[in-house]
Amino acid sequence: MPAQFLLNITIAFLWTLLMDEDAFYPTTFLTGYLIGIGILFLMHRFFGTKFYLLRVFSALKLLLIFISELSQSSLLIMKQILSPKLNIKPGIFTYEHSMEGDYELTTLALLLTLTPGSVVMEVSPDGKVFYIHAMDVESSRDSVLKSIKVFEKAIMEVTRN
Repeated sequence: MPAQFLLNITIAFLWTLLMDEDAFYPTTFLTGYLIGIGILFLMHRFFGTKFYLLRVFSALKLLLIFISELSQSSLLIMKQILSPKLNIKPGIFTYEHSMEGDYELTTLALLLTLTPGSVVMEVSPDGKVFYIHAMDVESSRDSVLKSIKVFEKAIMEVTRN
């Protein structure tokens, strides 16, 4: 992915230099960048990896999923906190994930911890099981598991070929 991006930037600079203009114009650079995207899209199979903009779009999708999950869980937490009677049952449950590597594991744990109402307390020594604390286990366990699966799928789209 970094090689494709750097090659795209190089194509954009070469395009800007070959246009032989008096000054540097961002529109000329942008045109070169777009032409570079087209060239790299046609040649991406020779790099042996996915086209780099697909990963960029997957990363943006992961960001939007996180924002959506964050807002949904924040509303749920505000509803529970602002209710006249605090009717929650905190607890701990385990989840066996399918992440590979430290990067994917850490990303999933951080996304879950940043989502209100759930905290990854510990990871098993083999790295395959999360111990998750939920604010209200009875009502939020299913939603936390659903969001974990959505996060897992989005993280794998970003990190794997």
